[in-house]
Amino acid sequence: MSREIIAILRGIKPDEAEPILDALIGAGITKIEVPLNSPAPFDSIERMVLRAGDRATVGAGTVLDVASVERLAGIGAQMVVSPDANPDVIKATKAHGMSSYPGVFTPTEAFAALRAGADGLKFFPAFKLGLDGFQALSAVLPTDTKSYAVGGVGAADFADWFNAGITGFGLGSNIYKPGYSADQVAELATRIVAAYDEAKP
Repeated sequence: MSREIIAILRGIKPDEAEPILDALIGAGITKIEVPLNSPAPFDSIERMVLRAGDRATVGAGTVLDVASVERLAGIGAQMVVSPDANPDVIKATKAHGMSSYPGVFTPTEAFAALRAGADGLKFFPAFKLGLDGFQALSAVLPTDTKSYAVGGVGAADFADWFNAGITGFGLGSNIYKPGYSADQVAELATRIVAAYDEAKP
């Protein structure tokens, strides 16, 4: 079962990458993002890509420029997540065969991202947009648009967001903070997965 949960590992170091990857996959989370403002992020991503094989989709977050996209393509990353909706980044991501999840907050940004080829939309910060804001915005989007709530959303909110029509979630500090052991991540991820499975319609 492939759950629509993206684990955001902000601050992870390369020597933690493989054990934490294994912990996440073991718990049932197979979409994994290393933000580029982490220490040596490309090293961590490359280690995870090699370790994961076809068991997970590994990529980067906080991707702001085409040069970073090119570098990610070179190490085998499969996913590019951004806080903004830069058409050049989206187009470069798709040109390299990677999945594109840009950050949006308004209808203008959402449609611009979709026109540029985005695979899904990261609604960020989701807690500021709120359920009402998301429902109003998603009502005008194509019905097959994949949408992810990121920022201030946790397991207790899953059911409400699913009821509002969200596809999935990006979770950071709920799953990982710098210094967490693989065992801690496994425990947190297991709880997240259980909550997700219970809430999903």
